[in-house]
Amino acid sequence: MAKIDFGGIVEEVITSEEFTLEKARQVLKNEVVAVVGYGIQGRGQSLNMRDNGVNVLVGEGPYAWDQAVADGFVPGETLFSPEEAAKRGTIIQYLLSDAGQKEMWPVMKNCLQPGNALYFSHGFSIVYKEQTGVIPPADIDVILVAPKGSGTTVRSNFLDGSGINSSYAVFQDATGKARERTLAVGIAIGSGYLFPTTFEQEVYSDLTGERGVLMGCLAGVMEAQYNVLRKNGHSPSEAFNETVEELTQSLIRLVAENGMDWMYANCSITAQRGALDWKDRFRDAVAPVFDSLYESVKSGRETQIVLEASQAPDYREKLRKELEVIHNSEMWKAGAAVRNLRPERRKK
Repeated sequence: MAKIDFGGIVEEVITSEEFTLEKARQVLKNEVVAVVGYGIQGRGQSLNMRDNGVNVLVGEGPYAWDQAVADGFVPGETLFSPEEAAKRGTIIQYLLSDAGQKEMWPVMKNCLQPGNALYFSHGFSIVYKEQTGVIPPADIDVILVAPKGSGTTVRSNFLDGSGINSSYAVFQDATGKARERTLAVGIAIGSGYLFPTTFEQEVYSDLTGERGVLMGCLAGVMEAQYNVLRKNGHSPSEAFNETVEELTQSLIRLVAENGMDWMYANCSITAQRGALDWKDRFRDAVAPVFDSLYESVKSGRETQIVLEASQAPDYREKLRKELEVIHNSEMWKAGAAVRNLRPERRKK
């Protein structure tokens, strides 16, 4: 394992140069990976493994059956019902939604054979077992690889050759080869490197990140700034450009390239000074919100909200209406117009 200094803390990571794709193929050569759930994450991981020469079966119901067929999985050969695929697999990737995992567990647990590996890409079901009822038998491996991105990105990064970072964990090692299986699948799905975690740490950080900087906080802060600019007489196009477009099309790319300090160094003195003077005020203002968020995640309140909401029969209709509010807001209608004015789009 490579030892990497992360800001003064040395951690061990597994790179695709150390644990090569050829090694992953050797580890998996006698395995059948059954991917139960052909949603966004299941599709990306399935296709990447298949392209990497892994023996992959898909278990899916009516929801994404046609998509799996369109992607080349053959009914009765490589495409089955979730239950049948699980029975045929030796490594079962349990990639249904969190609520779906809870719902299917009474059936799934009876499909598992001694020596199987039950694979997750999220620690939700195992960590919050009191809510989900997911308690695996003692005679199987229980493992995790969690890509740091959506299944769409898992696939697109694989196709452009860049890969994606993933965390990995072993919750239960019944066979003595759980870690090797975990790393092999992690490389096979397209991970550029893997860093160790636990099921608990993965789900706590993931749920905090989604509700925080990655999605919830990001959207909320953008709305707040846009609204202030509009309230003070700025046009929708100006407000959107100064809030979203400049971030996504310029500044965040500099951060991704070489860090926050690099982005600051490549901006004007006016921008540098203002940002440095205000960043601590924003940090201190939101810190209590993040403390409250983390406690809500750790206590299980957030997962209970998710399970109750997603099990409601009208959840998808309610979700559609919530997303329509965002889509039809002035801010994001302005965003659509701004995006259509990008030079690469005008050339089409």
